[in-house]
Amino acid sequence: MDQGTQTELEAAAFRRLVEHLRERTDVQNIDLMNLAGFCRNCLSRWYREAAEERKIPLSDPDARKIVYGMPYDEWKAKYAKEATPDQKATFAQARKH
Repeated sequence: MDQGTQTELEAAAFRRLVEHLRERTDVQNIDLMNLAGFCRNCLSRWYREAAEERKIPLSDPDARKIVYGMPYDEWKAKYAKEATPDQKATFAQARKH
């Protein structure tokens, strides 16, 4: 496979992941962190870092808007729930490793 095709496929997979995360508003970021070790905020940070590597200015709020499909504060107000004690404990335990 040539590099251009690989990049196109990776971009398509990224777009599908972002679309999936936008659709699954029931899945909280702490759930993603506890199960996969990354969340929507991580993904938006990686996006911003990739832009910075290419000297493309991109703020955290703008990167989050790309991933969340709306301003982060709006997403939080609509969909974010307080983490349960069990979720917090799992997150704290994972961070020890």
